[in-house]
Formats: sequence, C-alpha cells, structure tokens
Amino acid sequence: MNYIKGNIRTIIYESDSGFFVGTFKIKETNDEQLQEKLGKVITITGIILDPNLDDNYQLFGKYVRNERYGYQFVIDSYEKIKPEGKDAVIDFLSSNLIKGCGKKTAIKIVEILGEKAIDLIKENKNNLMMVPNMSLIKADKIYQSIIDYSLVDDILINLKKLGFTINEATKIVKKYQDKTMMYVNENLYYFKEIVSFEKLDRIFKSIHDPYDDVRLLACTLEAMEYLSNKKGDVYYFKEELIDTLKQQFRLFVDDIMFETIINELVKKNLVVQNEDKYFLSKLDMMEKEIANMLFNISNTPHKEFKNFDNKIKRLQEELNVCYNEEQKTAIYKALNNSITIISGGPGTGKTTIVNAITRLYIEYYKLSPIEASVSIALLAPTGRASKKLSLATNLKASTIHRYLKWNKETNDFQVNEYNKNHHKLIIVDEVSMVDTYLFYSLLCGINDDVQLILVGDTFQLPSVGAGLVLNDLVLSKQFSFIALNTIYRQSPNSYIPYLAKEIKEKDLSDDYLLKKDDYNFLKCSSIKIKEMIKEIILRSMEKGIKEDDIIVLAPMYKGENGIDNLNQILQSIINPKSKDKLEITYFDVIYRENDKVLQLVNNPDCNIYNGDIGHIKKIIFSPDKKRDYSILIDFDGNEVIYQKEDLNSIKHAYAITIHKSQGSEFANVILPVCKNYYKMLYNKLIYTGVSRAKNSLVIVGDETSFLMAVNNDYAEKRKTDLLNKITNKFKENDS
Repeated sequence: MNYIKGNIRTIIYESDSGFFVGTFKIKETNDEQLQEKLGKVITITGIILDPNLDDNYQLFGKYVRNERYGYQFVIDSYEKIKPEGKDAVIDFLSSNLIKGCGKKTAIKIVEILGEKAIDLIKENKNNLMMVPNMSLIKADKIYQSIIDYSLVDDILINLKKLGFTINEATKIVKKYQDKTMMYVNENLYYFKEIVSFEKLDRIFKSIHDPYDDVRLLACTLEAMEYLSNKKGDVYYFKEELIDTLKQQFRLFVDDIMFETIINELVKKNLVVQNEDKYFLSKLDMMEKEIANMLFNISNTPHKEFKNFDNKIKRLQEELNVCYNEEQKTAIYKALNNSITIISGGPGTGKTTIVNAITRLYIEYYKLSPIEASVSIALLAPTGRASKKLSLATNLKASTIHRYLKWNKETNDFQVNEYNKNHHKLIIVDEVSMVDTYLFYSLLCGINDDVQLILVGDTFQLPSVGAGLVLNDLVLSKQFSFIALNTIYRQSPNSYIPYLAKEIKEKDLSDDYLLKKDDYNFLKCSSIKIKEMIKEIILRSMEKGIKEDDIIVLAPMYKGENGIDNLNQILQSIINPKSKDKLEITYFDVIYRENDKVLQLVNNPDCNIYNGDIGHIKKIIFSPDKKRDYSILIDFDGNEVIYQKEDLNSIKHAYAITIHKSQGSEFANVILPVCKNYYKMLYNKLIYTGVSRAKNSLVIVGDETSFLMAVNNDYAEKRKTDLLNKITNKFKENDS
C-alpha cells in the first residue's frame, strides 16, 4: 500500500467522528507520483484521532483527484511514528506534548537514558530520578504526559490486534476515550453503534466462551432486532426468540436459561415482558409515547373552519374541478380536526385533496407565501414522494428525515422534544411507509396544537422498519378517518386503478387479460420474459417515449429474471457501451456515463435520500492511475460526487424492486410476473407494483403466477401493540 511520512502542517476541518481535512508536509513516500512532492505540502483527508502538529505520522492510502477540491491524499489507515534518534527524542520531550520538560531537561534526559528514554520512562517513572537535579514533581509531570500521550496509541494497537480496522478503532476511541479498554474487557457489544454486530460477535467468541453471560444477553437483544428488521414485529414470542438464537448465533437455549436471560434484560430495563410477549424497551416506549402524543394532539382545540360550502364551491370554479362527496368530506374533516387520516388507492384523488386542503387553509388564514412556509409543512418518507407532493401543491415539501434534521453519523434527529418545529398544519404523504421509530420521532418534533393530516394507502406494503403505524391508527377508530373508494378514469378505456382495486379485493374481472388504453398483459414463459421486456423497451423508444419514462419493477434481485440480471440487459439497450462514454467496473457491475442509478441510503449532507433516482453525468479518473476514480451523479440538478468506496450506496435503476418503488410514481411501468419469483408473489406486493404506474402498465409473464400472487396473503401479520396502547390511552381518559 502507498504511504507518506511527515507531519501535519495545518488543520482545515475536523468532525466529531474523527473525519479530518488538513495539509501535510511529505518527508518520505513510496508513491511514484508523489516523489516530486517531497518536502512540499499536500492536502490530506480521512480519519485521524486528535491530529497533532507536533507528531510525525505514516499515512497509508491513495492520492486521488476530487472534482471539487482537487488532488488529495485519502487516508485508509495511519500510524504515529515514534521519535527515533537522539535529536528526535529531544525534540519530542521538549515539545508542547510533554509538560515540565524544556530543551535543557530533555537534553539531560537523553544524555542519561539514551535513545530509548521514552520507553524507559514508561516502564518506570523512577528512571527519571537518574537525571541530575530532577525533582519528584517534575518527574511526575513528564511521566504522566508520556503515559497520556501513549495511552491512545496503545489502545489503538490493542484494538487492531483484536481485529478492528484502524478506522473502526479510531471511531471507538474517539467515542469512548479512556473507557475503551474497560468496555473491551467488560462488554465488546457496546461498540455496536460503530462496528457490525457480526464482527463484534466474532471477536468476542475469539476471546471468550460462546455461552458467556455477556454474549447470551447481547445475542438475545440482537435476535429481537433481527426479527424486527426481518418481519417488522414490535414484540416477539419465546419460541421464535429461542429459534432465532439457534439459527443466527448457534446458541442452544432451553426454557430455564431463556427465563434467566430475560429476567436479567428486564432488570437492566432493556426488555419489557407483558405476559407471553417480549418487547425491546425502546420499541415499547415508542408505542406508548405515540399513543400519549396522539392523545394530546387530539385533545388540543382548534379554530373552526367556517363557511366551508361557499369556499369549496369557489375553489372548484377556480380550479375547474368537481369534488365528489367523499372528497369534500375528507377536505372538511382535515380542516376541522386535530388528526385526520385519508386513505385511498390509485386514482382516488388523494393528491387533489391535499392541494385543496392547502389552498383553503392559506386562503382562510390569509397567509402570505412566507407565512405559509412557516405554517404549513408537507412531508413524505422519500425524496421522490416529497417532490411529487411539492409539484401537486406548488409549496415546498421535504422528506421527514430532512424536516427533523437527521444526523447521519449519530442516527438521531436535531429536531426533537427539546427543539421542536412550530408548523400549524402538517401533511404527511405515503404514511404506510412510516415505521414506529420515524413516526415517534416526528411526533416528538412537533407541538400539540398542530393539525396533523396523514395520507396513504392502508393496502400498500408496510414500512421496512418495525411497526404497522397507518393500519393501527385506522383500526383504533380514535381519529377522523376517510376512505376514498371512487376511482376517476383517465380515459373511457383506462384500467390501471381498477386493476389495483380488483387485486386489493381479490376479485379479478376478465378485463385483466384485455388490452386497454393504459394497460396490457403479455403472456409468455419465464424463459422469454427478458426478450419480451427488451422488445417492449425498443418499441417504446421507437414511439418516442423517453427511456427515463420507462421503468421495470420486479420483486427480487437474484435469479434469471431478477433485477441485477435485468439491469445488465436494459443497460445494454438504453445506454450501450460507446467510445464516447467512460465506464468503470465495481466488483461485477459496470457503471457508465449516462447510466440511470438509484440511491439506496439516506444522505442528508448531500440532500439525497433512499429511493432517489439520478444519472451518472461524469466519471473522473486519476490521470496517473486508472484504478482511482470518482463519479459525478446528477439527481434532478443536485450534483453529488461519489468516491469508489461510496458505490455500495447505489444500484442501476433501469429495473428496481417494488419495495424501492414505494412512494414513487412512474409514467410507464413494466411488471414481470413469473414462477421464479414464487417467494415474493403475494397480493400486497403486486398491488403496490401495479399502483406505481401513472400512464401505462404492461404485465409480462404467465397468467398462473399472476393469479397466484393476487390470491396469496403470504405477508405475515405484523405483531404490534400500538393499536392496544392507543385504545387503552383513550379509554382511561374517557372513564
């Protein structure tokens, strides 16, 4: 690995997590392109714990060109260089790092103790007393300074020996400081916020018994987290926890041992037991607080919205629309209640209703554009859903994470119960995607005097995270709720919203096999699905439909007709290899300029979020090293630079999963359905895929698989307790 040796000259930026930007004077290097920089200063970036101008470092990494900031040495790992030679030891001892030791004293110490003076002092403080005129007080200061200076390095070395990377070790020491080794000895799993549980567990087992009490407790908590992430459950039963401990961690736990573990976790306030149900304390608390906060909002009075009939009549004339009775009811209730839930499938006018609510609210309270922006908040779980909301209302909208000022490094929100936002009307779209943690966090960040309008589709796929928030709120019957059932045709021969409704009701008409203005079912075998999709794409492009307006939605990544394979095929058609376009290979995936890509994780620092779709605008190679590159991706005008190590946060977006499509709407959707997807062929998934299409939908595959999906309730009922907690909260205050 390439390295540079030298010292830090200036500190430009340093984050709490240890990320550092500075300048570095190179004294030695094995990197050919940096030979000409010997004795000169370059920019460095990466993780360095408490960077110090008096220290000498050996930095390992690579010298690359950043599109925005120019050439930088990106640090993979580093080591502090111990002073070597008498002059270096004297310089170190007389530096600002060592208290009580000036130049003269440093020279005397080295004359008596030699080049190994630092090691000898660390071994025994009394070695300093061999130096003439050395007082006990001065010796103690020098010794303590050397010990304090060495402590961090010793901890980093110990962590690296255990198997942590230098970046992991640095982050651990940055967070836990002098308590680091105590946690290493007592409970390695404290580091879970920084290092994956799998790695911590592997390290723990290498130095402890697999049935150590610490591991039993940690793995039981992790089993609960695993079930919440896999199934979306908020509580769990004993049998499934014991089975998960066996399957995931090779821990064979009987009933007696299980009860002992649970009792200890309950005593530590990490688990709540309610009869035969076991909750992670944090999820139990969140559900309780959601019930409490919703109760408080519900019981905060609001000004009555008067003269509604006249105002809605004028709005219909202004917009040239005609609201049906259920839509008028939804608008009226939203303007007059503290909490309103509006649910409906595609084509039922949810977006139209939201636009009416915001217009009437602004008119009624005579809000200027600036006043409207501080009074109304429009929110959605994904970037694409928030953009859709903004386009529908001509008002600013944002993701919930951005609204709450999510901190990626700490995974918490800066807007919270201690620092609230003060909007009076908050509309949240696509609420079916909102999990327990996000809904709890949103309620913490707003006031009780808010009017909260929750819009969604109770029949869509549930949130990725634990909980079933929208459904539980509706079933509680404690809040104003309107179900939109009337579908508005886009044309006399349109079918997409009707198909979605038929799938929802498991009552398909014969029309699902007939060609419509906006729909077609093309029968073919699994083997021919790829060729059929290619043909549809090519014909669509011949008709002038832009490739960006076509998307393939499939249930899974792997397999012959999986997304990974489909993306390779679609890339070759839509964005083929060309001498005019640069490309790179990341593992087994080729990324090419003009490729359409999907963001997989939230990155608020760059204003990009899970589900956002962008295009690779430019690939930038280091002039001397073809293996070093960065990629510039354009997300609707927001240009973001990705380094090579960032590419695990994107995928091609010619085909994406139905799960990732939630909260989005696409002009033209191709939906393959075949027996290869048998594990994922269930009603809610197909319903969600169909309901993403706006202008046209083509289903490709075999009829038997489609019918199986429509009639299959494979999705397990999530175990949540929010409904029960809301019901009890409202009951206890009624009595």
